[in-house]
Amino acid sequence: MNASDQWTLEEWLAWQTTLAENRIGCGLERVREVWSRLGPAQFDCLIITVGGTNGKGSCAAYLEAIVNAAGYTAGCYSSPHLLRYNERVRIGGAAASDVDLCEAFVRVNQARGTTPLTYFEFGTLAALDLFSRVAPDLVILQVGLGGRLDAVNLLDADCSVVTSIGHDHQAQLGDTLDAIALEKAGIFRADRPAIIGQPDAPAALRAAAQALGANVLQMGRELSCETATEGSGWVWTGADGERLSLPTPAMRGTFQHYNAAAAITALRVLRARLPVPMAAIRTGLGRARLPGHFQVLAGDVTWILDVAHNQEAALALATNLRGFNCPGKVRAVFGVPADKDPESVTTPLSSLVDTWYLTASGDARAMPTAQLVERLADALPGATLEVYPTVRSALDEALATSAPGDCLLVCGSFTTVGEALTHKDELSSPRMLISSLPF
Repeated sequence: MNASDQWTLEEWLAWQTTLAENRIGCGLERVREVWSRLGPAQFDCLIITVGGTNGKGSCAAYLEAIVNAAGYTAGCYSSPHLLRYNERVRIGGAAASDVDLCEAFVRVNQARGTTPLTYFEFGTLAALDLFSRVAPDLVILQVGLGGRLDAVNLLDADCSVVTSIGHDHQAQLGDTLDAIALEKAGIFRADRPAIIGQPDAPAALRAAAQALGANVLQMGRELSCETATEGSGWVWTGADGERLSLPTPAMRGTFQHYNAAAAITALRVLRARLPVPMAAIRTGLGRARLPGHFQVLAGDVTWILDVAHNQEAALALATNLRGFNCPGKVRAVFGVPADKDPESVTTPLSSLVDTWYLTASGDARAMPTAQLVERLADALPGATLEVYPTVRSALDEALATSAPGDCLLVCGSFTTVGEALTHKDELSSPRMLISSLPF
């Protein structure tokens, strides 16, 4: 027995982050090689793969909630996580246990032999291993980065969804929206549904899907999503003319209708294999939650948590903030990864924020505060910028200077929001953290 066979989950994850393999380029050859030794000859679960710059997490959450509401079991693999790694692998709405994940890591490590794997590849193969053993009715695979070369693209999905195309991860995916679209389109398959949730998606995305021979269904073309005023419901119309009158999704933002519509489309095109009743769709729309995505925690000072870390996500966040009733001041605790463009995130929010509390999370990839201040000094002329060494200290100061009716906005990265959620729980808020998470 190897010593690693007895590692805790924390030990497994710490070891995986140190691997030199994390610096190797993207590609599917390694995961295919290991999966051929690890996985079943035939992966029998129904699969929906979800990609996109923004919205893929929400779409996956709608799929998961609706399928579970229908009495089926959904397996969902997503990334990154906010608080616990276990959030990445869910079966029937419950996060995988430490024991199950560790046992899966042991099996992956044994199967790989001398084949190098990255942190994300380890996690993807472990999730697929668990799904293959449990055999849920539907497996939802959320793309981590791009699509064409992402590890989840190892398997051929029965239906693929691209929610949106925006500027993010340009170093890996390309500098233009067309280039990014081509990478995202890599999850589409010939003769299978290819759902595009963005009406104004770059033409290259649809063209790539058609070139692959996929059955393209695009919002604003074959599909439509008619929304009334917020809270008044909406209507989804499918390619065959089917119309569904639906309640407003529980997750905030008018753009959530597009994410929900993409999820509903995926389930409707697969209904011969997985029939989902209308009641489950309505229930799932009301139950779906995605922590850290315009998550509002009420109190004397309202907390608003959003992982927005690119321009398109920041624009959506700004739209939500304008529609949210905050009678007092807005104080923003902001920290970003070093490879992001902080100017593109803060500029759409500049007119809505009274004071910026700049910080860095404990993530080794976080942008140092000195660099963050230097980048934003010119981008936010005249803005009040305060600097704090930790997310916790920034939160404490922002709260200390807030009055009832003020809003505390936390944004910029998953780790910044995750640390804020942890601190919020430690402060013993009337709304406990556990109630805000769907696991």
